[in-house]
This record gives sequence, C-alpha cells and structure tokens, in this order.
Amino acid sequence: MVSLIRSHPWATTSLGAVEGWPKGLTAILGMMVSGGFPAIALWGPDLIQIYNDGYRELMGHRHPAGLGQPTLQCWPEVAHINEPIYARVLAGEALNFEDALYPIRRNGRIEDAYFTLSYSPLREDEGKVAGVLVTVVETTARVTAEAKLRDSEHRLSQMFEQAPTFMALLREPNHTFERVNPGYTKLIGGREVVGLSVAEALPEAAGQGYIDLLDQVYRSGEPFAARGAKIAIVAEPGGPVVDHYVDFVYQPIKTAAGEVTGIFVEGADVTDRTLAEAALRESEARFRVMADSVPQMIWITDPEGRVEFFNRQWTSYTGVAFEPVTAAEVAKDLVHPEDAAATMDAFDQARRTGGVFAVENRIRSATGEYRWFLARAEPYRDVQFGEVTRWFGTSVDIHDRVVAEGRMRDLNARLERSVEERTAERDLLANVVQATDVMIMVIDLDYKILAINKANADEFQRIYGVLPVVGDNMLDLLADQPEHREQVRVGWERGLAGEEITFIEEFGDPDRVRPYYEVKFRTLRNEHGERVGCYQFATDVTERLRKQADLAEAQETVRQAQKMEAVGQLTGGVAHDFNNLLTIIRSSVDLLRRPGLAEERRRRYVDAVSDTVDRAAKLTGQLLAFARRQALTPEVFEVGARLRSIADLLDNVTGARILILIETVGRPCYVRADVSQFETALVNLAVNARDAMDGEGTVTLRVDGGGPMPPIRGHAGAKGSFVTISLADTGPGIRGEDLARIFEPFFTTKKVGKGTGLDLSQVFGFTKQSGGDVAVESAPGQGATFTLYLPEVTPPIEVIDTIGSRDLAPSPDGGGRRVLVVEDNVEVGRFSTQILQDLGYVTTWVGTGEEALDVIGREGAGFDVVFSDVVMPGMGGVELAKVLRDRYPKLPILLTSGYSHVLAQEGPHGFELLHKPYSADQLSRMLQRVSRTGTPPK
Repeated sequence: MVSLIRSHPWATTSLGAVEGWPKGLTAILGMMVSGGFPAIALWGPDLIQIYNDGYRELMGHRHPAGLGQPTLQCWPEVAHINEPIYARVLAGEALNFEDALYPIRRNGRIEDAYFTLSYSPLREDEGKVAGVLVTVVETTARVTAEAKLRDSEHRLSQMFEQAPTFMALLREPNHTFERVNPGYTKLIGGREVVGLSVAEALPEAAGQGYIDLLDQVYRSGEPFAARGAKIAIVAEPGGPVVDHYVDFVYQPIKTAAGEVTGIFVEGADVTDRTLAEAALRESEARFRVMADSVPQMIWITDPEGRVEFFNRQWTSYTGVAFEPVTAAEVAKDLVHPEDAAATMDAFDQARRTGGVFAVENRIRSATGEYRWFLARAEPYRDVQFGEVTRWFGTSVDIHDRVVAEGRMRDLNARLERSVEERTAERDLLANVVQATDVMIMVIDLDYKILAINKANADEFQRIYGVLPVVGDNMLDLLADQPEHREQVRVGWERGLAGEEITFIEEFGDPDRVRPYYEVKFRTLRNEHGERVGCYQFATDVTERLRKQADLAEAQETVRQAQKMEAVGQLTGGVAHDFNNLLTIIRSSVDLLRRPGLAEERRRRYVDAVSDTVDRAAKLTGQLLAFARRQALTPEVFEVGARLRSIADLLDNVTGARILILIETVGRPCYVRADVSQFETALVNLAVNARDAMDGEGTVTLRVDGGGPMPPIRGHAGAKGSFVTISLADTGPGIRGEDLARIFEPFFTTKKVGKGTGLDLSQVFGFTKQSGGDVAVESAPGQGATFTLYLPEVTPPIEVIDTIGSRDLAPSPDGGGRRVLVVEDNVEVGRFSTQILQDLGYVTTWVGTGEEALDVIGREGAGFDVVFSDVVMPGMGGVELAKVLRDRYPKLPILLTSGYSHVLAQEGPHGFELLHKPYSADQLSRMLQRVSRTGTPPK
C-alpha cells in the first residue's frame, strides 16, 4: 500500500499534494501503514480514505478505487450508520463499538457483517480535529458462530426440557446432579436434586447397584446401557417405594484429553410397556398352553403371510419345529403338490378381500403320509383403523371324513354305473333273449306264461299250430291236443316241483314236424327264495344228433382201423420175437435128442432152453404190462428205501463208467404198487439211459412227493398227492419226432438186436395200471428225464419190509402133502402134477372149478393146499378161491395165470399168484410160502 499511497494523485483530491499535508497526518499515516492492524484514516471535510494493507482486505472490490475516495461515497450502504458516528468523532469524541452490525455490499449483494471498531479524532498541527482514525476487526464469523451456538444451546435446552424421555447431567467425580429435565424430575417424584449427589438425592438407589454402575462408567470411560431395568423409587415425597422399569444409558462426557468430567443419563420409563409385555407374555403362555392342548393344528400369520406361531400339534404331526417361514414355503414343502396352488390361491384371495380363508388340502406327516385337513383362518383387525393385523387359523384333520366321502362318491358312482350297466345289461339281455335261437319260456305254478321269446313262440306255433303269448295258460293252449298236452305237462310238472333237469326228447305233432329238443328246466324263485315258477331253455338238436351219429360211426371206423393197425404191428413184433425164441428152443430140443450127447453139451442146450423160456416170460410180462393186463401184486412200500436197496443192481446193469446218484426228500414217501414191476420199470429206464449215453455219463434218480399230477400227453391231470420218481441222464436227448412214439410197443431207435422196444412200454403200462402215469422231457443235447407219477398213500401202522424177503428157501420135497391141482389145459395139468409128484406132493387134478368144489366137498379137509389156474371155462380161479375161502378159511390157495383180465382189473384179491411160465423151483417156493401164511382174510 505504501507505493500506492505515494503514487496516488493526491493533488486531485481535497487533501492536495502530499507535501502540503500536516505533519501530524503524516506521522499517523506512517504508523498506520507500518502496522498490521486494519486501519483507515479519514481526512478533511470529505473524509478522504487512506488505509493500510490490513484494511485493504475489508475493501474487497472497492480497492484500489477506494483509495483517496470520500468514505461516504465509497460506503453508501452504511452511510446512515457512519454519518452520526463521524459527526461525534469530529466533535472530538472517541468511540468504540464491539460486534457492530454493518449491512455492507460484497460478493454482489448486501450482507450482514459484524465488526469491532475504534473511532479516534485526528488533529491538525494546530490541534483542530480534521479527521477520523478507524481501527477495525471483522467479527462476522465469530458472531455468526456464537449465534448459532446460542441457538443450538437453546434448542438443546428445549429438547432437554421437552424430551419425552428422562435426562440428567452429572458432574464428576461425585455424580453430582448439574441438570435434570422434567422427565427425570417426574420419575423421581418431583424432588429437587440439582447440586446434590446421586447418593444424597436418591438414597433408595444406593442399594440397587446404580451408583456402582456410575462408578464403573466414570472409571472405565465406557458407556453402559440397559433395557427393562427394574428400579425402586419413591414416587412422591413421603410416599412408598414404587417399582419402575427403565431403558437407560450412562454416557461418559470427556475432555479432549479423554478425562471424564461428567455423565449424561438418558432413558425412558417403560414400566407400562414392561408390564404390558409381561402381561402379553403371560397371555401368550396361556394361549400356547391352550393351543397346545387342543388336537387341531393352530397357526398365526401376519398380514403378509409370514408365520408367527405353530402349536405343538403341528410339530408333532409334521415333524417340523417352528421357525420363521412364509405360508408359501409351508405350502411348497408340506402341502401335497396337487393342493399347494389351490391353497395359496385361496389364502391370497382372503388376504386381498379380508374374508375368511378356508380350503381343504393334504398335509404331509412326519412319516411321509398325506392326510386331508380343513384349513380355516379368520382375520384379526386393528380396533382403531380396521386393518388386518393377524390371521388366526386352524387345520382340522378331516381325513377319515374325506376318505369316507370319497368311498361314498365311489360307491354312488359305482351304483350309478351299476344301474346303468344293469339297465344296459337288461336291455341287451332282452335283445339277446329275443334274438337268440334258444327257445325260452317262463311260467308260474299255474302254467300261466310269464315270459316267452320269439324263438319259442314261433317254434311252438310251428310244431303245435298255436301261437302263445304272455298271459296264456300253456295247458289250455293244447287242450285240443291231449296227447301233446300230457307230454308237455309231464316235463313242466317236474320243473315246477323244483327239479333242475336236462333231457333230450321229441316234441310236436307228427303231422306237422316232430324235432328232437334238448330241454333244460330251472326253478324260478322270488326274493325270499320261494318257488314261484319255472323257466325252460329248449334247443333243436335234431341236426346235432344226426351229425353226432355220423361222427360216432366215423370214429368207430377209425378206431377199428387203428386197432387193426396196432394189432398188426403188435402181432408182427410178437411173432418175430417169439419165432426167434422158438427157434432156439426147437434147435436145442433137436440137439438134445441126439444119442451120445456129451454131458457138457446137454447142459448147455438145457440152459439155452431155460434162458429162452425166461426171455419169453419176460416178453409176455412186458406185453401184459403195456396192455395193462398183467396181474399185479401191490403192496405199500417206501420209495426212497426201495431205490437205495436196488442201487447196487442199477450199478451192475449200467456199468462202471456210469455214476448213479439218488436224491430223496427229507420225509418218507409211500406208494402202493407191485414192487417187482416197480423195480423192473426202474431197471428198464436205467438200461435205456445207459444205451443212450453209450455206457458213460450220470444217471440221477430223485424222489419227491406231495403235489398233484399235471396233464401229460394231452390227458387231464389229477388232484391229490403223487410221489414222483424221476430218472435223468446226460445223454444226447430224444428227438422231437420220437418223443410221441417212445411208449409204443416195439418202437426203438436202437440198432437191430439191441432191444425189443418193449422196455418203455412196460414202464408205461405199469404206471397207468398203478393209477399214475409217466412223463418224459428232453431236448437234443440236454439229456432226457423220465418222471413216474404214483399215488401217494398213508403208510399203515406197520409196513412190512419186503426187501430181500420175497424169496423163500426151496423145500427139498412136498413131504407127502396133498395138493388139489385145478387146470383146464391138459398138457399144463399133466406137467404140473408131474412136477408136484416129483417134488414129493400127493396130487389130485381136476379140470374145472366146479369139479374142484365137488372134490373138496367129498374129501372135506383132506387137502393141504389148492393150486388153481385163473382162466378156465365156467367158474374161474379167483371165484373158486373166494368160495373156498368162505368155506375153508384156513385152506391155503395159490393161483397161477399167464394172463387174466379179472386179475388185471381187480387184482388177485389178496391171494398169492404165480405167473406162467414158472419153473419147478418157483412152484415149490410159492407152495411153501402159501402153506406158511395160509389163506388171506376177505
């Protein structure tokens, strides 16, 4: 500013050139310019402005134009303030103003500014006041801040006083009350406490720990807060101590250095809220106890569907403990997928309208089962505003009802369908009855026609010339045809009497037509089961009977042709085999007749004859077994034991390279059959298996029991219990085309000379004659399995083990015992008597059963045993044996036969049987046997 002041053209102002300035002014200006305090000198009548660097900041936009300018002209906006002041100072008065308000223009607008100013008079050299010296400091920022602070303090004071909470300011270190608001005063019962310590002002608080808490806050410098704290305070002077509940905070007041100088106490009396919450908790507890005690599921949601409560029944049923979830989540997780959308739609609709929520849905249990529930909720509204604030709901188990209703609906639907079906069925049946060719008629007990179809009416008219209709009396319709009326009445009379009969008979007038009808009568009963009539089904079978007669005639022709073919095949095979055997016998006999024959050769020819006879006997036995005409001697035996007893025999006949395995069930299996034929059948099957396997492989015999016999080869099966004996080999199997023929006599796939073709025929005949059958299963390359089915029987109390006991030691001679021989064949009779005489028996031979009775009658008990053929003219051997058993129960009887249809069909009736051909040794053993055992009882 010094340079500006020096260079300013002062001469153009009322001050004139600097050289003419008074020394006093120059001196003052020197001090002012060199000083740092803002100052301005106003000189002369125009109060020309001269200011220093400090004041230049206050000039703002007025600098530098304001230098040398009259002050009232430079500051026109405050001229009304300054003019009176200048007048007083020019009069010699010094003035001071602190924080004086000056509305000055700066920053383009009038602003309030605050200044602290000192006005001093400036004198000329002669001592006359010629100007004013102003020193100035702007205090706008301080004054504004102080004003704001005062305003803030006022507002804080107002807040402190008017706050709804209680407040207090404590001075430390003694917790002295410095200030309290009305809320605090009200809390402590209106007591004056300012200036007193807490211990002095509120002695009842000392023993409740609050002073200790203040000490802790003071020492630590850390605030302390509590909610719902209980404090016992004297509510009014001299009054009782009252419990209050407060939320409060002790906030330490610190200096910049961190020193605690006071504690600010602020809080709220929440006694009403605390007591209300306690009451609410108690109410909620009572509600929960009540809600948990009911069998239904109870739940509460807020208006937005957030679940607030589930009772114990909900958790018990679903297995899900309560946790904050939404209704949508519950529907998604626990409601049946088919019901979830409908449940939420109903709930959203209730929330939108404020109406009742109700829906039936299925909720999953803890075990995964879904049960039906009725979910229903009522809205709870705010009393003041009417808005829904809660939904109180229940879910009631209606599963049994829904299931029952479903069953009822299903039942109704079935009933409706049944009615419809019955109606349709009735209509259909009526149509069928009317359209069928079967003639149907229904009458009551008085022969009145209750119903008749078209076929019957038309046929009745055709054969009798009368058209019947419902309501007619059938007998009256034939009143002029008495012979036909009687025939019709007889059949209907039986039907009306309750007989359900079927017969075939001719009906009708011979002059018209008289067909054959198959007539069925059935009883008509009412709903109480009482007979009220009869109905008839009649079918014209005239043509059917004719066709049946034709068919029967054709079938008989075919059967005869088949029989002839079979007889031819059988005859050819038998003739071939017997011719072979007879050739051996004839040749041996011829050789035996040669004179001088060596003993060794004679014995060889005799053995050849004997072996040939055995082969012939076996051949006839196989033929009879196939024809089921052999006389069997059945007895009860245990199959497993019998198999094990012939294991060695099977090993011998099959050879060392074939392994025999026997498998039996855990329990015994008994059958009634001829043991010898049973063993022969197994040997035949084993030999057949051996030949099929070329002598090497495995044969497995297995016994099982308890099941029925299945259908075999197109024949019906049989119920009951059958023992199965299966023999399986590991051979090449049987071709499909051979399976159907393997049981035919003389059929064989073996090479010439390797078999008769009767082994399997014997097995077939034995099983069929024993009440069973034989099945075969095979496939090429998989072996063959033959299974014998024999009826299982209950064993008697004692089963005689026939294993190894069938042969008795031969008797050396007859001992002179008398034998009555009954044989119609002269050669056989002569031969057998000769054998018996050679064995030491005394014989009497007769040719018929009648002669035998005469001889027995004359001789009485003179005979020791009777030996009789079975097949004889007149009285047969079995009939003779029965008569003798009746007359002489103790007389032993032995029967013999090569074949007998009686024996084949009925068995030997308990008598011992010796098969022809027999040897002398066999005859001797059997006579010895029957002599020991005697005649069997009836």
